[in-house]
Amino acid sequence: MIEKVSFPSSLGPALAGVLEVPDGPVRGWGVFAHGFTLGKDSPAATRVCRRLAREGIGMLRYDNLGLGDSEGDWGDGSFTVKIDDTIQAARFMAERGTPVELLVGHSWGGATVIAAARQTPGIQAVATVGAPVDPSRVERHYDAVVERVLAEGEAEWFIGGKALTLKRAFVEDVRAAELRDRIRDLRLPLLVMHSPTDNTVGIENASEIFQIARHPRSFVSLEGSNHFLTGSGEADRAARLISAWADPYLGRSAAL
Repeated sequence: MIEKVSFPSSLGPALAGVLEVPDGPVRGWGVFAHGFTLGKDSPAATRVCRRLAREGIGMLRYDNLGLGDSEGDWGDGSFTVKIDDTIQAARFMAERGTPVELLVGHSWGGATVIAAARQTPGIQAVATVGAPVDPSRVERHYDAVVERVLAEGEAEWFIGGKALTLKRAFVEDVRAAELRDRIRDLRLPLLVMHSPTDNTVGIENASEIFQIARHPRSFVSLEGSNHFLTGSGEADRAARLISAWADPYLGRSAAL
């Protein structure tokens, strides 16, 4: 069962989300953070969350600022805003009586959930899929306009058939983002999932994240998967692995 929801972003505009509700007994609740400009309806977000719901883990997936059905201007967001909005999403879930224990992030969203976890009350475990160890690596996607943005304050950037406004504050915030210290200080169970043939975010990112992280940490190779989990059964497989791994960490909040 799905439920359309909305909640305020850290900057004020409403963020649009979809809550995937298990049909049977609920083992726990989580929030999914999508990739850089992908949105809540991307294959990875949709398929992973739906499978987790079938596994008894209710999941909220939502569009970041200015993407999909969410309000606001994408260019006003940044890595810091994405972190803050992940915390907002968890707060929304707690207020509706479904407190979140699991954060799952795909690609840039994987870096986000690592950075947000310690600031999000109740989180017991974090899972990443294809996450970069350095959030600033996304600059390569907009490097053709970055000098103009820094000189003029903003510029239009085209990606995936849509036009986004890239702003100086966004670029500067992403350049200043530091994930390695957050990985080291996470002190929560961490599952790192990555395909060795990922041509978008190389497997060396997973290696470094895993090496920096403290136990309990786990690594799963998504052999044969592409970065976006668009192949047949790829997202389903990732979700089933997350479900099995997360099992010991779910239900702890209710037991306290």
